[in-house]
This record gives sequence, structure tokens and C-alpha cells, in this order.
Amino acid sequence: MNTNSNTYTIIYTTVLVVVVAAILALVAMALKPRQTANVELEQMKSIMLAANIGETNGQPDKKADFKKLYEQHITETYVIDGNGNKVSGVDAFGVDLKSQYNAIKNGGELTLPVYKCKLDNGNTVTILPCYGAGLWGAIWGYLSVEEDGSTLHGAMFAHASETPGLGGEIAEPWFYNQFDGKSLKDAGAFSSVKIVKGGAGNDRNGVDAISGATITSRSLQNTIEQWMNYYKLILGE
Repeated sequence: MNTNSNTYTIIYTTVLVVVVAAILALVAMALKPRQTANVELEQMKSIMLAANIGETNGQPDKKADFKKLYEQHITETYVIDGNGNKVSGVDAFGVDLKSQYNAIKNGGELTLPVYKCKLDNGNTVTILPCYGAGLWGAIWGYLSVEEDGSTLHGAMFAHASETPGLGGEIAEPWFYNQFDGKSLKDAGAFSSVKIVKGGAGNDRNGVDAISGATITSRSLQNTIEQWMNYYKLILGE
């Protein structure tokens, strides 16, 4: 075949594209189990940090085995519907939080995950996720509630693309550690945590907002409130 012909060029290019595509597909298939495992491990880490497990001096312990900690401390998982009723046959760990956010927004059927976690002191906390929209992308996190159903034991938040040094600070321990010990009740009635611009002071329901990140702070507060409006049904409001 004439290697200078158009036919040769077309055939060569087609074969090259097919071979490269096949190699990329095989690599993606080979890496998928590892990628899935990494995503699951990150989820376990977030759940544990929300319960203040796997931390040293308020910071995530880089040496902690979060998979092992998750298996040791999580004693029960289940999902609830929009009325607070348990739903059978659904794996809480496998629930896609984004789909639940869309269901909350659009009035769809809910399957909201719940995790029961036994602490080293023998007490049990209830860990509850939340997911919403920040300034530039998704924000999400977990809050743990003590046995009284109103005191926050801990929290942990993350984001997809908030601005570093501003909205991105929601993922930093200095911010989410503020939620420890805060109350979900005000004068005996349910009250979601407030993220207060200018500082919360001694407010039992409030934490300090992030300076220069008003939209992200407000979005996170709205996200927590949206999800806790359903979770309060199982917290003995």
C-alpha cells in the first residue's frame, strides 16, 4: 500500500484511535476497583471525623486506619423516608447524597442515610449526612448528634470547588470543630445551627461564619437546615 496515499492515512489513523481507545478502556476498568475503594474510604473517613474519631488534637490523624475505625464503631446503618420511617432493603452507605438533595429540592421520594456510632466511652451518637450547593459547586458533610437528640457531638464538611482560603475553609478543622457541643434546640424547640456573620459569641445554636465567604456560609447553613428538617423526626423533637 502506498504509505503516502489518503487511504493509508485514514486507515492508519482509524487503527491508532481504536487501539488507544481500547488501551484507555482497559486501564479504566483495571483502575475502577481501586478508585471505588478510595471513594468508599474517603466516605468512611468523613463519617468517623464527624464523630471526632480518628483525630489527634482536633486534626485528622494521618496514620489512622479509617476503614478499621468505621468497622469498629459503626453499629447500625439504615435509611429513612421523608416522614422519618425506616425503609427496608436500602444500603445506607451506598445512597447517593446528590440524588437525595435533588429529591429534597424537587419533592421526590427520600431515602436518607443514618449511621449509629458507638464511642470509646460507650455512648452512641447518630451520624447524619447533608448535601447542597455552595458558591461554585457541591458542598456536603456529616453531623453527629448525642443521645439526648439535640446536642451536636461533632461535624465534618467538604466541598467540590469552593474558593481556597474563603469558602473552602468549611473543610478545615478550625471551622467544623466549632459545631462540637452546639445545640439543635432553642427554648425547647428544634432549631438548626446558625452560621453567624461577625461571630456567634456565646450563642448555643451558632458558630462563626467564614470571613469573606458569606455565600458559602449561608449555603451551608441552608443545607444543614434542609436535611435536619427531616432528621429531626428521629431525634425526638
